Amino acid sequence: MLRTALCLFLAVGAAHAQVQSVTVTTTRDPVDKSYRKMLKGMDRFESERSHAPGATLRFRLLPRLPGVRMEGIEMKVVGDTVTLPVPVAPDNSFTLERNAQAQREDAALVANRRTDSMTWRADVRSPGVPAGMRRLGDLRTECRVGIEAGLVSNNAHLFRWLSDLFTNPDAVCRDPQGNYLFFAERPLFAVRLHAGERHATLPFRYQYAGGTLPRADLPFCDCQVLLDRTYHAPIWDAGWPDDTLLEFEHMDDPAPPDAAPAPGIQPGQTAQEVRAALGPATEVRFDSGLQAWLYPPAERRGKNAGPEFIVLFGADGRVLKSRRN
Repeated sequence: MLRTALCLFLAVGAAHAQVQSVTVTTTRDPVDKSYRKMLKGMDRFESERSHAPGATLRFRLLPRLPGVRMEGIEMKVVGDTVTLPVPVAPDNSFTLERNAQAQREDAALVANRRTDSMTWRADVRSPGVPAGMRRLGDLRTECRVGIEAGLVSNNAHLFRWLSDLFTNPDAVCRDPQGNYLFFAERPLFAVRLHAGERHATLPFRYQYAGGTLPRADLPFCDCQVLLDRTYHAPIWDAGWPDDTLLEFEHMDDPAPPDAAPAPGIQPGQTAQEVRAALGPATEVRFDSGLQAWLYPPAERRGKNAGPEFIVLFGADGRVLKSRRN
């Protein structure tokens, strides 16, 4: 229940600066981000140093609604008497300066986009992590910072009775059924964990927002336009240390040499041929035209459901690749 509800919501010390002005045409709405909450997220980052000792914190914007333009975003902190510019980097990440006056005035962070048209995330990065990989301790910190900072979507009116769960970082980030949604840089096919001699591939329920979200519900999920990039990480599982590395196989990557395909499935086969060989699946369709078929279907998943298979289809409806967990 908590994981499903989270998918429907979730949405990414300096001296006091001199007050400045910046001209930004903003669209103010009820979900402008609270400057005070963002500062609380920054405080939480400092208190979580044990998980990511050498890391840096930025915040990042990602598209949440179809058609939103992510180029040229301008932001500022706006209070009753104070206005502070917030430079946005080319990757749509930014940092916040601390300003006592803005904090006293309960200022808001506003942009020249509707706030609910974007997914907001904390972005925590430790040095030395290989390119294209993520460190689990960084993700643990991202979750706690993101919840503390209020980086959630504007759909709380649908589930007001759950509001306390979404403002409690420990309730969200330590619950194995309520993992925070993370986003890869490119569409995902597999996520593998590496911790010393221990290795594992995440089960399919950790990808694509669980693979069970009806398309009619996508407008209520931060993953609406990024469904093929979403994953949950086992941030709640102390058995995986903070230095665990997550390795991503993307949809357009060649299959690893040691990857085992789904039985009897070959690239180029049609959906009809796959269904005849493996039976019905949970079918997850993406805006790109690609689709992933997950086996066993969601209604049959469980401890005794047998091996898992995933089959990726191109926009032409033919198999691109498959794998077995």
